[in-house]
Amino acid sequence: MLDLAGHWTLSDESGDYSVDLTLPGDGISALRAAGAIADPYWGRNEDDLRWICQRDWLARREFEVADTRMVLVISMLDTVAEIAVNGQLVHASDSMFRSYRIDLSQVLRKGVNEIEISFRSSAQEAARRAEAQRYVVPYSKNCPIPHGNLLRKPACDYGWDWNIALGSFGVYGDLRLEPVVAARIADVIVAQRHEPGVARVNCRAEIEGEAEGAEVVFVLCGVVARAVVRRGVAEAELTIAEPELWWPVGQGAQVLHGLAVAFGDQVVTRQIGLRSAELVTEKDAAGLGFKFRINGRDIFAKGANWIPADALSGRITIEAVRDLLQSAVDANMNMIRIWGGGRYEPDWFYDLCDEMGLMIWHDFMFACHIYPSDQAFLDDVAIEVAEQAKRLHHHASVVLWCGDNELIGALTWFPETRANRDLYLVGYDRLNRVIEQALKAAVPGAVWWPSSPSPGPMDFGDTWHDDSKGDMHFWSVWHEGRDFDHYRDVSPRFCSEFGFQSYPSMDVIRKFADPADFNIAAPVMESHQKNAGGNARIAETMFRYFRFPVDFENFVYLSQVQQGLAIKTAVTHWRSLKPHCMGTLIWQLNDTWPVCSWSSLDHGGGWKLLHHMAKAFYAPVFVSAVPVAAGIELRAISDLAEPMQLTVAAVAIAMDGSTRALRRETVTLGADAVPVMVVGDEEIGAQEMLAYVWLDGAGKRIAGDVFAPKPYKAYDLQPADLSHSVKRHGKVWEITIEAKALALFVAAESDVAGRFSSNAFTLFPGHAATLQFTAADPEAVPVFTIRDLHSATYARAA
Repeated sequence: MLDLAGHWTLSDESGDYSVDLTLPGDGISALRAAGAIADPYWGRNEDDLRWICQRDWLARREFEVADTRMVLVISMLDTVAEIAVNGQLVHASDSMFRSYRIDLSQVLRKGVNEIEISFRSSAQEAARRAEAQRYVVPYSKNCPIPHGNLLRKPACDYGWDWNIALGSFGVYGDLRLEPVVAARIADVIVAQRHEPGVARVNCRAEIEGEAEGAEVVFVLCGVVARAVVRRGVAEAELTIAEPELWWPVGQGAQVLHGLAVAFGDQVVTRQIGLRSAELVTEKDAAGLGFKFRINGRDIFAKGANWIPADALSGRITIEAVRDLLQSAVDANMNMIRIWGGGRYEPDWFYDLCDEMGLMIWHDFMFACHIYPSDQAFLDDVAIEVAEQAKRLHHHASVVLWCGDNELIGALTWFPETRANRDLYLVGYDRLNRVIEQALKAAVPGAVWWPSSPSPGPMDFGDTWHDDSKGDMHFWSVWHEGRDFDHYRDVSPRFCSEFGFQSYPSMDVIRKFADPADFNIAAPVMESHQKNAGGNARIAETMFRYFRFPVDFENFVYLSQVQQGLAIKTAVTHWRSLKPHCMGTLIWQLNDTWPVCSWSSLDHGGGWKLLHHMAKAFYAPVFVSAVPVAAGIELRAISDLAEPMQLTVAAVAIAMDGSTRALRRETVTLGADAVPVMVVGDEEIGAQEMLAYVWLDGAGKRIAGDVFAPKPYKAYDLQPADLSHSVKRHGKVWEITIEAKALALFVAAESDVAGRFSSNAFTLFPGHAATLQFTAADPEAVPVFTIRDLHSATYARAA
């Protein structure tokens, strides 16, 4: 094998630019690293750099071979590209979602060879294809660069309501030469059947080349099976007694077993988690349920939507992605949804999810557009789907394949689709059927859901507002400007998208803006807000719930408090409906660049206040406060496998931090949510809030929460006079915070990147809180700022 990764040169069609390029990587990052362009993420530079995607670019390098019988292996080739070796065209590609094996035996020469990859302007190619369509194929208004729906490239590369629009190009996956062989293992297909005490694992090796009658050996958990190749396939079943099962995080261990498949001198390995996975959609009195069942156990899905880790793929690293995924686990999440406007991730991404126990809901890469339905496009999609399914299906973490994101809704979004729904509906149905058929032909038994949101197969209803069946996307609070309480007006079976925006943290803002731009109406801030009206909606919502913040930095802080409250309202209510509702996936987990967005993690991986709050409201055992006609009902929820005794103690709390006991109740808590008590409206004074804690059967405190029956601006908060002390213990800084009155949403900030152990908590007088901070740079000496709701929203005395 010869690795072609590493140093290449990159030049443009005009000859204006020639820079070093590292592959795998992207061309825009190479231009930046060479100093040829400004930082795309700084200020308003995006607009000045969009010319890059309008040009053709050429990457080239030389390499030496002693044997000319070689195959070029390349994947994640982005996107409209031609490959030439020694001046001869060997391949042309227009899909980033396929991989290629190109026989170079006829063009290689012993000694020095030259390879060139011509990256054609994807923006110009998309425009040419739009002109060639028989009818208009509309694209999402989220994309400043038009017609990206006509290319098999990440939709968000052309911009989104959270993403920069640069139309990047490059190679992000395999890039190597391999010797030509007579036959090879092309794919390994794994299927499992589970019975009490036994796992039966069917293994199918698909052989490319002449191998009729050859032997293939399969080894798993010490069990060996042999099979002979017939018509390109060798298949065997391995029976594993008393298997050690793989479980989602929080439900059991993430046991992985090595599967080895040997064919001649070739050995292919896979990491297999033994588990059963079902999507259970059963009709009931409310409609059609939607839940995941793993190893026979119904699992409430707690998680978020995943978008690419960076807008420029050359900046994505395994270490940074590992940190993002670990943050999801640390916030008690057990599922991510790989959203259909991004990309199929590299193999190592799914390995990480397997190891961490993060279930994956996997969209195929179609989102929010109308797509072509001509035969050539559909044929290419069928190959893409089969390849990706075969590559990824064996991962224990992958529990669902979904046809697309919001394509049913898109049928109502454009003048053309509204005027001729039949035409576009037929086109959609053709595409969706091709995806389903290609998936099931490649991986029989794959768990399939047609679209998200969707009421179910062959149902094209509105699951943005119908909460009775299937999965729901609920955007009325953000996009329609409804109150947070509106989350309680719906009872989804599974909500796979909902969100509320905030500003990124101040340490992130400082990476793209000067202090002179620290104003929500500044052009720089508006350029880092991609959702039309987003900044105004954040500010308007603040007026609804809070007294307005005293300055920009406190505006940023309060935007994150507000975001956390919105999502907490939704999640805690929907969890309290268990088992009617069996999953909530927040939009979104991460950011692709520094931007105002719905994410719980900042670009770079820092935790917004929402993520800290999610760690609390996604805890395995939680008590939700739900307004009802008679007052406030406290409902207990457990995601644990075994029942438990739970005691809840409630008090009324005044603004000075003094408390008044209300009541204490004990319940037996099992798989379903359980009502614990109702606190009557008359039991809470006009200037009081409800506080409560919950304890296990041994009387040990698990956690607590505070619920405000009215908007926070209605309370006369008192100065908490927060004080803090700092101690250093090796790489960890310990901050102890004290308050003289009730302090709400206490948040610590640092002037250097790092991670706090907790944040956005309530602090009572006489009860100091101690948290830890770990700096990203162990040598850094951080300066801490402590905020709370009063200090952020009340003018300081003269």
